[in-house]
Amino acid sequence: MNPGRPATFIATLGGQPQVVTLALDALLAQNIVLDEIIVLYLSSENKRVAHSLHKLAQEFVNGRYQNHPIRYRPLAIGHATTRDIYDVADANLVWEFVNQLLASLKAQQKTLHIGISGGRRILGMVTMSAAMLHFGHQDTLWHMFTPDQWQQRMNEGAIMHLPPDSGFRLIRVPMLPWGSYFPALRQLSQLMPNSDDVLARHRAVLDHGEQTRCQQVLDALTERQREVVMAFAQRLNPQQAAAHLHISLATVNSHKTVILATCRNVWAISDDVRLDYRFLADKFAYLAPAG
Repeated sequence: MNPGRPATFIATLGGQPQVVTLALDALLAQNIVLDEIIVLYLSSENKRVAHSLHKLAQEFVNGRYQNHPIRYRPLAIGHATTRDIYDVADANLVWEFVNQLLASLKAQQKTLHIGISGGRRILGMVTMSAAMLHFGHQDTLWHMFTPDQWQQRMNEGAIMHLPPDSGFRLIRVPMLPWGSYFPALRQLSQLMPNSDDVLARHRAVLDHGEQTRCQQVLDALTERQREVVMAFAQRLNPQQAAAHLHISLATVNSHKTVILATCRNVWAISDDVRLDYRFLADKFAYLAPAG
């Protein structure tokens, strides 16, 4: 993260407003400079959410949080009356909203910290799904741990801040920023799909990339080696592949060694990663006859 450039904190919110302030306090304690907090919620018509928004608004006075100049932006997801995520259409709506928000912030070269502990679990999961497309290596996804002895006492914002020795801590969620490795996925995410599956286009890009690498391997093999690949694609083990092709197990293993070495080169897999015939079964499964 660029220490000279303030970051944006995004938090999901339900009926527990303290998850926002606790995370915010912890980030500031790490000397992370923030200039904006965006709170995502489903609907203020939900009384618990409305209460949470009221509690949070009291924490920000004249554009400041304690002694820090931080802009507070509560954002309702989707339609103003969307009170929950009941079905796949609601989940898609939430994903598209978060996707567009993250795309906009990253276009402004914002460094992002996202807290996913508030609100419905699926809200955090959908937010994480969108973040995987737009995150760079400097962005961070956070979950939180609160000791049991504090849980009930803090319920629904009864306590909004904890002492440093409370045992509360933020946990960095391990996550690969796939959009950084496959920029085309980010471009596709800006297309609003006419489908119940908002990620169909993104999977298609990944599938195409995998099949391109598979074809590179096949093009480098002999005809007999390709037959061995086909046997493994049908979920046969080496002994079964030998019987199926009417060749010895030693011959199958010899071909397998060459095939896996070719795969290791095409996929740029390091030598310390063990590969076996199951790798071929997974990667080349699309070659197996249907049924």
